[in-house]
Amino acid sequence: MNTDIDRERGVLSPADRAYLLGEREMSHDQSKRNAEARIRRRIRAGILDFDLFLHTLSEKDRRQIFEKPASDEAVFEAVRAMVAFAYLGLEESGRDFDAVLEPAVRSAEEYLAATRGDETVSVDVTFDVETTVESSLLGVVSRLDDGDPVTPRELFTLVMQAEHDPTVYDRIVLTTATDEDRTDGFLERLASYLEGDLRRVTDSRAVIVLEPGEETTDGPQTD
Repeated sequence: MNTDIDRERGVLSPADRAYLLGEREMSHDQSKRNAEARIRRRIRAGILDFDLFLHTLSEKDRRQIFEKPASDEAVFEAVRAMVAFAYLGLEESGRDFDAVLEPAVRSAEEYLAATRGDETVSVDVTFDVETTVESSLLGVVSRLDDGDPVTPRELFTLVMQAEHDPTVYDRIVLTTATDEDRTDGFLERLASYLEGDLRRVTDSRAVIVLEPGEETTDGPQTD
């Protein structure tokens, strides 16, 4: 998560970012409600602007915005967050994400074919989500209470659920069984968000230390 408050103004002003990050206090409940309503209006207005971007922004400008996204982790992560935000918003409002994703990808592919090769194409887009419940949040909390390992994704879900504060623990042991957990910077971002110190114990074990000055006692372990 990008926590740079003083970036150039986008959808949000620096003051909006400071409020969302808890670095700007509101003295009255009405001020808080006004700030939240203003942020909602700005996000909605920003979403509506994308229709304008898509149909009027030049290809040159679009290319420059997304130039070398793989080398700019902040931009790449922000695009991922943008898609996740849209997915959550549509699913929570009862609208299917595939009703947006499939025609969007289809029309984009048709545009690319027409502009790059002067061709027409038939595009088949398949979007399928299969969710398997692997653990309950109460189970994750119980393991944290006992000092047992949790996965990074379980900890992230607990953070996003926001009903249980993981920073009450001195240390959180993570089992990092997948390559994605070890290599995409997710652990570092999670530790930074919790204001903790990430310490890698083995390829399959890491610890987020939340108590300043505490040293880990975990020796080399395997799953």
